[in-house]
Amino acid sequence: MPDIKQAKVLILATDGFEETELTVPQAKLRQAGATVHVAAPKSREKPESIRGWDKTDWGKNVAVDLDLEGVDPGAYDALVLPGGQINPDKLRLEPKALEVIKAFVTSGKVVAAICHAPWLLIEVGAAKGRDLTSFSSIRTDVINAGGRWHDREVVTDHGIVTSRNPGDLDAFSAKIIEEIAEGRHAPRSLAA
Repeated sequence: MPDIKQAKVLILATDGFEETELTVPQAKLRQAGATVHVAAPKSREKPESIRGWDKTDWGKNVAVDLDLEGVDPGAYDALVLPGGQINPDKLRLEPKALEVIKAFVTSGKVVAAICHAPWLLIEVGAAKGRDLTSFSSIRTDVINAGGRWHDREVVTDHGIVTSRNPGDLDAFSAKIIEEIAEGRHAPRSLAA
């Protein structure tokens, strides 16, 4: 079992992420001792940061540690995908983002997605046959992609952690830390 203090976690996001869905896991993982990096595509508003969405309007900027093009999934133990409507919708149009997500899923590493971010799991074929949750408005998307949707604050299926909304962030963050401590899961396949 890896020690959380030795873990490296990648948060993948772009402009329009739900602010707390990035900043809360980022802070909790860092408090637990993990190294946390934020990666974003070049197509964002400001090269050095990404801008959050805070419930009903634009929120704060968060510093970006590396460009998405330079991400090596092999260098990280876990991937966190914040939600919001804008962020995952933009990321699912980024081929490199999908490549990185696929690499984490198929490697058996921890992948955590909250709110609308399960759209990204659907996009890479990682929802079929898995227990998941999400923001309620994309429940049908999860089901249509072959996922088994549950209305719970956190759902885990072989190292894939999902949650519904910002009200679930404590449980979501704690489950990410727990799953990292369990180590890599068996490699997972993607739906064709």
